[in-house]
Amino acid sequence: MTVPVHRIPVSLLTGFLGAGKTTVLNHLLRQPELAGTVVVMNEFGAVPIDHLLVEHIDENLVLLESGCLCCTVRGDLTRTLRALFMRRLRRELPALERIVIETTGLADPAPVLFTLMQDFFIAERFRLDGVITAVDAVFGAEQLARQPEAVKQVAMADRLLITKCDQAAPAVLESLEARLAGLNPGAPQLRVQEGVVAPEAVLDCGLWNPARKSTDVARWLADEAVAARAAAHPYAPRARTAVADANRHDASVHAFVVRIDAPVAWGDFSTALDMLQGLKGDQLLRVKGIVHVRGEALPRVIQCVHHLRYPEAALPAWPDEMRATRLVFIVRDLPREIVDQAFACFCPAEPERAA
Repeated sequence: MTVPVHRIPVSLLTGFLGAGKTTVLNHLLRQPELAGTVVVMNEFGAVPIDHLLVEHIDENLVLLESGCLCCTVRGDLTRTLRALFMRRLRRELPALERIVIETTGLADPAPVLFTLMQDFFIAERFRLDGVITAVDAVFGAEQLARQPEAVKQVAMADRLLITKCDQAAPAVLESLEARLAGLNPGAPQLRVQEGVVAPEAVLDCGLWNPARKSTDVARWLADEAVAARAAAHPYAPRARTAVADANRHDASVHAFVVRIDAPVAWGDFSTALDMLQGLKGDQLLRVKGIVHVRGEALPRVIQCVHHLRYPEAALPAWPDEMRATRLVFIVRDLPREIVDQAFACFCPAEPERAA
């Protein structure tokens, strides 16, 4: 199944409590690159951009001085996205070029991604542009150790914004960066002060956009960075007996790359992936990759979150000279050997470990 090219990009801005998401968002909304953007916030948090509000369109929508809209989710996100699209279709709204969803600090990003994957109406009209996670430079390490939500926000990110860098000692900052690289080595890290970040650093950063050149897929996949980290720091499950280890929620999360050199039958590959998702979906935080399908000259792009798979899209060209299936897995408490075995059982060639 392929997906249409012209869909509205959705960026998910997440991060634990106090990470500075709102400060980043305030800065971004003043940039011309975000003209025509709708900001979606959930109903549990107070709207934190009051100084930008200029006109109430109705009880749910506020027009900002930047030309963006601020929308408060009241209930189901699917209904909100449907309503926004239909209002734009009826020309009741200004241009709807992009959506930024800001989550609460305790939010799990997965349900938002599920919405973009699961609902046919939404999947036909919107696409995931990327997950942007803000991490507090001062308290981030402690939050990762104690809060599973913070770990998941980092593990699922396409970009990591390390905020309040001017308030953290250099050694603390370097230690946090190393920890983030262990959780999600494929996500570029950006140091941020006072919320200032360039729009081009956080937009168009996620799932491959068919409107862009295929060379960007290599940046999105980042499999070489993940493989290098896995080789340098192999994952070894540890018995957690000490109190400190019991609170290390990030200790069980790791990333690795599976490479299959021979072309695969799409049915065999899908069966292996379906089996992994069915049996180990709770432990599959995120999977993304390109697949060399037997009999097809061009690769397919796949992405999964837990038990759900994003509709695959065909690339117009290979991103580089390597003609092989490459899959990046970010998992929790899941030995890499189980993933290898699943593909070895259903695909004709045993996957080779990327070095």
